[in-house]
Amino acid sequence: MTISIPAGPKGHSRAVLTATLALLIVSAGPLNAQDKDPLVAKVGGVEVHQSDLAVAEEEAGQIPPMSPEAKQDYLVQFVADMILVSKAAEDKKFGDSTEFKRKVDFARKKLLMEGLLQSVGKEALSDAAMHKVYDEAVKQIGEEKEVHARHILFRTPAGDEKASKEAEDKLKAVIVRLKKGDPSGKANGGDLGYFSKDQMVPEFSEVAFKLDKGQISEPVKTQFGWHVIKIEDKRVKEPPKFEDVKPQIENFVVRKAQADLVTKLRADAKIERMDKPAKTEEKPAIDPAPAPAKK
Repeated sequence: MTISIPAGPKGHSRAVLTATLALLIVSAGPLNAQDKDPLVAKVGGVEVHQSDLAVAEEEAGQIPPMSPEAKQDYLVQFVADMILVSKAAEDKKFGDSTEFKRKVDFARKKLLMEGLLQSVGKEALSDAAMHKVYDEAVKQIGEEKEVHARHILFRTPAGDEKASKEAEDKLKAVIVRLKKGDPSGKANGGDLGYFSKDQMVPEFSEVAFKLDKGQISEPVKTQFGWHVIKIEDKRVKEPPKFEDVKPQIENFVVRKAQADLVTKLRADAKIERMDKPAKTEEKPAIDPAPAPAKK
């Protein structure tokens, strides 16, 4: 069986787990009610506690929006129906079949796997581990450059050489005015903010990142038309703040700890495939020794 990090039971697996839950509730028998886990119902003598409803809610999946009281009623009915139907199935010896037992065994293994993986992920999640991941990521980012630019764009229809030439000529006239210190209304707009080199089309970025602060470009042709670019500022890109990326870091730390465990277990285990022929290592061809030279 291939083990993968689970994203939660769905489809057929959910049906199997629901059947297992019903089996456990029916076979558990009466329990002493506790303040922390109050008794909420009895179904044919089988006690249903609040903790049973919590498990049922997780298995039920998407529940329609409703009040807490209505939700409680919904879950009690869900568990009650499950107990009644599963008891009827037991009376018909449905649980004695080999197929059912195999599914229960599979569901048990899956629940154990999910429980251990969740535990491993929780244990790995610490401030020290998350800051270590963050610090290493910041180092890998390095000193990525950003520029703050404005631009004026004359759009031209694709393939219209005449319109393209007219736009280029108009842009050249604008550049002359800009360099003389006579900015147009468009020059005061067109603010692109800060951006890194890979955030713009290559033709635009190549020019923008070669200019110094305060410089104005010659006409630049891209798929959008003709541009003139003015660089307002240049800086080293600031890394995101830890708090802004904390959810992604938490997910990475948990998933990595889980993946490391599975990888180690695979390496330590002997996994044999009976549905495929055994792989045989190909021995390198050995050239026959050359015949001794005749004297």
